[in-house]
Amino acid sequence: MPGYLCATRHPWACLLFLLPLLIAYEVGVHWFGGTESHVLRNGADAWLRRVLTDYHSAAVFVPPWVILGILIIWSMYRWSDHPQEPFTACFGMLVESTIFAGLLWVVSRNFPMFLEQAGIPLANIGLDVPVGPRQPSLHERLLTYVGAGIYEEFLFRLCLISFLTLLLRIALLPDVPAKILAAILGAVLFSAAHHIGANGEKVEMMPFLFRTMAGLFFTILYLTRGFGIAVGAHAGYDIIVGVAVA
Repeated sequence: MPGYLCATRHPWACLLFLLPLLIAYEVGVHWFGGTESHVLRNGADAWLRRVLTDYHSAAVFVPPWVILGILIIWSMYRWSDHPQEPFTACFGMLVESTIFAGLLWVVSRNFPMFLEQAGIPLANIGLDVPVGPRQPSLHERLLTYVGAGIYEEFLFRLCLISFLTLLLRIALLPDVPAKILAAILGAVLFSAAHHIGANGEKVEMMPFLFRTMAGLFFTILYLTRGFGIAVGAHAGYDIIVGVAVA
């Protein structure tokens, strides 16, 4: 078990786990979306591509290669202790992701009273619903949920939490307090990001608090179980809620 627990946090196992998800998402978005593929992109993926295309139109293809590049370089740096049975670790990561996604869904079911008071259906809390000129079908929405898991965890956990922790360590905070404070700040920013921009939701207390809690949950998974499981749990939760709504 200690070997497995370490293996799931290794970048090589994370790369192998995420590669089919990333390929399925990027190919699926172009296949089903066609000239309107942007309709199937939302959240962190849409933000990243919008910012990049402001500099160059070809930059829209950069984000997936950045994720792969970081994981490949990280894997090469850590190759001396790479897991000997990575595909076994990937299977365990799939199981864990499903369990944690279900756990978050169960936790979310404790919010009905608050949600009724706020006048917001539970199904819309923490769910990334595409907004565009047409309503995506169920299989297109499933692709979107996978993309939300990949890109939001990449931006808010792998990049933001690491960056905030580094800044706090530079500010001479010890490692544990730095990670705790970074987790809290990152969760608040993760929640706030859903209310920013043209497609951002109106700020309401209950969805904001729920997403902050979810952000903390995903951060704990990222720090303790690894980037891959955080992505899987995020995508899995969105899929569970999305299928339930559909």
